[in-house]
Order: sequence, then structure tokens, then C-alpha cells
Amino acid sequence: MKITETLRGALRRIAGVSSLGAAGAPSDERLAKLRRTTALPSIFNSYGPLADAMPKPTPYNLRRFSETPIARRAINCIKDRIAGMRWRVQARPGLSIETIPDGAVRARILTDNFDAPNPDDSFRSMAEQVLEDIIVGGFGAIEVQVNPGWDQAELRSAGQPGAAVPTRTPLVLWPVDGASIRMNMDWDGSPTSQRYMQVTNQSGAKSQIELDDDELIYIRLNPRTHTPFGLGRLEVAFETINSFLGAHRYASRLASNTVVQYALWLQDLTPEHHERLIRWWQDEIEGTGKVPILSVESKPEVLRFGGGTDADLRLQWQEFLLRIVADAFDLPPFYLGVERDVNRSTAEEYNDLAFRQAIVPTARLLAESLTDSGCDCEKTGVERSGVCFC
Repeated sequence: MKITETLRGALRRIAGVSSLGAAGAPSDERLAKLRRTTALPSIFNSYGPLADAMPKPTPYNLRRFSETPIARRAINCIKDRIAGMRWRVQARPGLSIETIPDGAVRARILTDNFDAPNPDDSFRSMAEQVLEDIIVGGFGAIEVQVNPGWDQAELRSAGQPGAAVPTRTPLVLWPVDGASIRMNMDWDGSPTSQRYMQVTNQSGAKSQIELDDDELIYIRLNPRTHTPFGLGRLEVAFETINSFLGAHRYASRLASNTVVQYALWLQDLTPEHHERLIRWWQDEIEGTGKVPILSVESKPEVLRFGGGTDADLRLQWQEFLLRIVADAFDLPPFYLGVERDVNRSTAEEYNDLAFRQAIVPTARLLAESLTDSGCDCEKTGVERSGVCFC
């Protein structure tokens, strides 16, 4: 038996003893269902797990790249506008709130639920976290659990004339790190069977948390047939952003004079005189701002390695890369600071184009996911409610 298998067996036995020892203690099973996923699984190991489940093929530096200025600007252009929208719960297309049984009460309950999805977040804070993962890696995840204090009888009694609207909400929604979610390829299609698994990089029983289909909202951007995972906008622009960062670092060193752009050519100097001149220049002249006085027979010649103009900074190449990054995020280039050939008329067209191409599809993806798993949740008694989140 390998030492790794022995260690794993010992950890499992320790976890089993711990769970048995705490079994006799008073506990509330309903409170245990408030949240099962781990809030920050990547904080324990930043290099990613070595699990046998199917991982998402994303580079390690994907989240680090999202903190760079260009990527952050593109992400915020989409995320902030969606999170700041005035969302509401209303009747589905073709229906009216008056014709839906208890429609006004259902809409009010779900509105209050989305306004405070969990004790820590508002809708905006939860939406920003989920949208960040959707844009960065194409994986947005929200854990859905039934509120322990929710009673379906309250919904039925609230529909009576003169009854008060329930103060408790039916669902508790937690944002989850989508990069930690793995897929079960043997899922049978039932909403109550295990479809997802969160890998937390911890030891013991909490290393892998199994989740049923109705316990997690998994939002995929750019779904495809050959993989169960989505494709984020930052993944598309990953290589281009890497090239831009390299060009930007080179231009920064060049502009700060840390890259030598020229050399001095002196003829007919002995090696001793040459070494003495180098030491004198480094000790007395370089970095002091003094005017050097040279007394040599031949005039020194300056050999330039570049043109000595802004072309050496490769600004046009950086602008081209910015346009590619903007295309990857479905945004016009002037959103990332490329303002050439932009006037009042073209800016309005570009704004409408960005709203239709980048913001509306992502917003509808989020709204449809919350409608399917939030407004039509069978466990809370509000299924087939006839209302939608929009």
C-alpha cells in the first residue's frame, strides 16, 4: 500500500470519528441545509486540485489577468451595467399578473427573496460575483437551498383575501466559485439526483461536496457540445492580453530609460584608457545630471539602436491588441480607450451595439437561469407560478 493511500485512510478514519463524536450533540438539521458549499475553496490551494473528476480547462493565471487594467475595464463595462439594472418579477409573456392564481403574492415573495438572497448579500453583490465568473471563465454558480423557516402553508394562506404577505422568503441563494464545480457525467436527468460536485481542496469529508441538480444553478456562457463547460470572454482574450502586457512592460522600460537605446563609439583607445573611461562615466557622470567634458583626439560617435521616436514604444501594436481584446468581450474599441475615428454619431451607434451584443445576452442568460431555478422551484411551492425574473 502506498503512503498516500495510507494517509488518506487515516484522514477518513479521523473524519469518521469526529462525525460520530458530534452525533450526540444537539443540532438542527434544517440549519445544516442553509449552505453546503464552501465560500472560498481556492484559498486553501491556489494551484488547483488533482481530482479525478473532469476539471475545467482554464489557465492558472485567468483570475490574475482579470485584475489587470484592460481586462478589469472590459469586465466592469458588462458586469456593472447588468448588476445595476432595475430587475423585477413580473408575469410571463402572454400572461397577466391578475389571471395568475395568487400572482401578486407570488411576485411579491420572489421579489423580496431576490432583494435579500442570503443573510450576507444583496442582489447586486450576489449578481456581481456570479457575473464576474460568467465573464471570466464562463462558469457562474449559485447554490439554491430552501429556507428552513419557510412553510408552504404560508403561501396558500397569503392568497386569501385580507391575508398578510409572508415575511419569510422561500429560498436562500449563495454565490459559489464556479471554478470549483465539477460535472457528473453519469447524471440521469432527475432534478433530485447528484449532478455537480464542488472540489474544496480540503481533507476529509469536506473535500468533495455532492450537489443535486436542483441545489445548484450552473450558468454557462457560450455552451458547446464537446464540453460540459462554458467559454468565458476572458478565456477568449487570454493570449491577446498576455501579448499586450508584454508590449506594455517593454514600452514602460523604454520610456523610463531602463532600456539602453544608444551606445558611444570611441576610436583609437587602449584597453586601459577604455576601462578608465567607463569607470569615470559610471562614477562621476551617469545619473548625476552633470555635463561630461571629453578630451580625446577623435570625436565620439553615438550609435542609436532605435529611431528615437514614439514608434519604438510600439503604440500601434498595443492599439491593435486593444481592438482584439474589445472584440473578445463584444465591446467597441473606444470602451477600452481607443478613441480614434469616434465622434458623437458613431459613439451612439457603438453604445447601442455594445448594449445589444455584450450586455443583453449576458443579462438574459442570468435572468433565464434565475427564472428556471428560482421562480419555478418545486421545493418551495411556487413552481409553475407564471412569473419570471426580468
